[in-house]
Amino acid sequence: MPADRPDPLGGAPVGRRIVLGLLGLGALGIVTGTALQDGVSNLLGPIETRDPTGLVGLFPAGDTFRYYSVTGSVEQQGARDYRLDISGLVQRPARHTLADLQAMPQTTLVRDFQCVTGWRVPDVPWVGVQLGYLLDLVGPTRGADAVRLTSFDGIYTESLTLEQARRPDVLVALRMLGAPVTHDHGGPVRLYVAPMYGYKSLKWLSGVELTRGVVPGYWEGSGYEIDGWVGASNGRTADDPTS
Repeated sequence: MPADRPDPLGGAPVGRRIVLGLLGLGALGIVTGTALQDGVSNLLGPIETRDPTGLVGLFPAGDTFRYYSVTGSVEQQGARDYRLDISGLVQRPARHTLADLQAMPQTTLVRDFQCVTGWRVPDVPWVGVQLGYLLDLVGPTRGADAVRLTSFDGIYTESLTLEQARRPDVLVALRMLGAPVTHDHGGPVRLYVAPMYGYKSLKWLSGVELTRGVVPGYWEGSGYEIDGWVGASNGRTADDPTS
């Protein structure tokens, strides 16, 4: 199994019978289509609420987003209480409200969202502030070469190199699918890293910290690659991760 797709049987405490049953349903789902998949979803509830490691994602469920949470539940934040802190190795630490972010220059992208477990949502409209724009506002110090991202769920973290974070297709996303980012999709503000697998697009974004060196994130601790390039999708080629 590839290094960036850890063995699903070695992760979360899911019973062996459930694992084998899900794998069996996955094979059957390929034959029977969405009716079975919908039935399983109704039985288990929101897929990622019950299965945060994506095990259920091993069987097809169509081109739709699924609810991921590594904590089981996340307290909602609205426009009045949301804050994004930018700190660490910077000249001018900052704290932005949702209104602050909405007033900044907005970038629109239409790109795929690819999960490392295999499911994909094509041609998703995204709107937000380029992370590089926010980094320019605070002025990274000479020692800063990476960005650590934190979620207001209190657990989920991710990291990018400073070069990766400055890409024009890395957004602090405020809108997706033609509407404000919902709580289930990681709102009111989430990260979207177009050329990387979905685990790099941290949900419920609350903090951006400039660091010396990359600090591995939550999923890297379970064996996922630190550089989660998708490959030949999102307008990139497999041998050119910087395009």
